[in-house]
Amino acid sequence: MSDSDENPSLPPILRDIQRCPECGSSKLMRDYEAAEVVCMECGYVVDMKIADQGPEWRAFDNEQRNKRARVGAPVTFTIHDKGLSTVIDWHDRDVFGKRFDVNQRAQMYRLRKWQRRIRVSDAIERNLAFALSEITKIANVLSLPKSIFETSSIIYRKAVREHLIRGRSIQGISAAAVYIACRQCGLPRTLDEIAGAANISRREVGRCYRFLVKELNLTIPPLKASHYISKFSNQLTMQGKVEEIANKVLSVASELKLTSGRGPTGIAAAASYIASVLIGEKRTQREIAEIAKVTEVTIRNRYKELIEQLMFIVRL
Repeated sequence: MSDSDENPSLPPILRDIQRCPECGSSKLMRDYEAAEVVCMECGYVVDMKIADQGPEWRAFDNEQRNKRARVGAPVTFTIHDKGLSTVIDWHDRDVFGKRFDVNQRAQMYRLRKWQRRIRVSDAIERNLAFALSEITKIANVLSLPKSIFETSSIIYRKAVREHLIRGRSIQGISAAAVYIACRQCGLPRTLDEIAGAANISRREVGRCYRFLVKELNLTIPPLKASHYISKFSNQLTMQGKVEEIANKVLSVASELKLTSGRGPTGIAAAASYIASVLIGEKRTQREIAEIAKVTEVTIRNRYKELIEQLMFIVRL
């Protein structure tokens, strides 16, 4: 294992030092008290006056460490400045907890106002601020996880960097970025759901999606029917056993090549229907069709294909 793998927290300069230039040995000792890197074979001082990257304070227990640590929130791509800009507090108190007088409060109000204005300095920053607020809105409406939020923000930033936003709606590109992030992370969300959350048409989202995939040369994995099983079970409030049986039906159907050429939502809906019947927690085809956004005829056709090809043994 290389030294960088063993100590990923080392600064880049120290990670680059792998071998002694005199004897070629890889046994190097880093003496942080003497600020030196020394070869343990020949004693050659490879580097000296190395900078200590750690904090200047010491802590002897977790309570002291929590009190003395003064780092901020982690860097995030969901804020246009990545959360690195300064925010002036609203409490109007000094370091001793004493409240400001009237003149000081007025001055702090003006400082906050101008600081808020200069955070968004140019057109790109304004575009990012508005688009990321749109992505936040879509993610909140659909209850998407934080990973989808971050991934869609990175995709939108790539589109801005490649100058792909000019002449297109920010809402459409934002919604398409969310849809791409869902596809890349294996989260089943349809174009209709994304379009409904963004309050724009499905055609607009689809057009922007195809444009981004082509221009950014993105790889979108195909959706699998198994991705929809958990979603349907949750929305139909069915027990976990139904989901387990539906996944087994899907895996056997996949081995027999019965899922090839079929829409993943239709085959997943049919497997959920079969599992609900087998477990005795039956849902009608209409109920499942409304959740899966397919027609009852589709579920019925997929159901007949599975029933004809598979053999179900029910133990009573």
